[in-house]
Amino acid sequence: MEELGKLPRHVAIIMDGNGRWAQRRGLRRFQGHLAGAEAVRPIVEEAARLGIQELTLYSFSTENWRRPKEEVTFLMNLLARYLEKEMESFCKHNIQVRAIGELERLPRRVREILLKVIRKTSRHTGLILRLAVSYGGRREILEAVRKIALEVLTGKLQPEEIGEEEFRAFLYDPMMADPDLIIRTSGEMRLSNFLLWQGAYAEFWVTPTLWPDFTVAHFHEALRDYSRRERRFGGVGKARIS
Repeated sequence: MEELGKLPRHVAIIMDGNGRWAQRRGLRRFQGHLAGAEAVRPIVEEAARLGIQELTLYSFSTENWRRPKEEVTFLMNLLARYLEKEMESFCKHNIQVRAIGELERLPRRVREILLKVIRKTSRHTGLILRLAVSYGGRREILEAVRKIALEVLTGKLQPEEIGEEEFRAFLYDPMMADPDLIIRTSGEMRLSNFLLWQGAYAEFWVTPTLWPDFTVAHFHEALRDYSRRERRFGGVGKARIS
């Protein structure tokens, strides 16, 4: 663990490239999603082993609902199978599962399985594995604003009382720590509507590796790179202070 340097408290991952992984191999897209699902467990278990406190995985965005119905159905069923299959690992490694997003849009069976896993792992005290499912950063902020507006209209909250922490209380998971490190696979240089509020000062690490090929070795590389960075949060770094 020492060779990785100072570890982030919260790592978030944009798991991108399943479709391209399949295309490059002459396979169907669903085979890329299957391979991507297999790549999740080693990273989750390594994060738990290292003592990282929170790991958030961008699993399904609000924009993904626009994909062909057949693909969406497959992804929903894959999520359900993943949760059922990994329950034993969650218990073995003391992992607490949470979820953020418009969960009401999930198919009933998928939502029930997700909520069941969340309940069963709620007392676990190790890694918090947060699945961003049917998630969009803009939608999260809009919903928070609407809730705050209602609080103001009903007199429960005054506009001048609204600060960053008050705003955070209306997000999907108010207890979420801001991500220290956001990893994106497939080489794309964009947030893709992920954690827009929480990721304001996150460090970014981008790799051309497609998600199904992302390994623990890549994860360690990202963590080492993070440990060498100086985080200033808009201030002046120590080396610049004279």
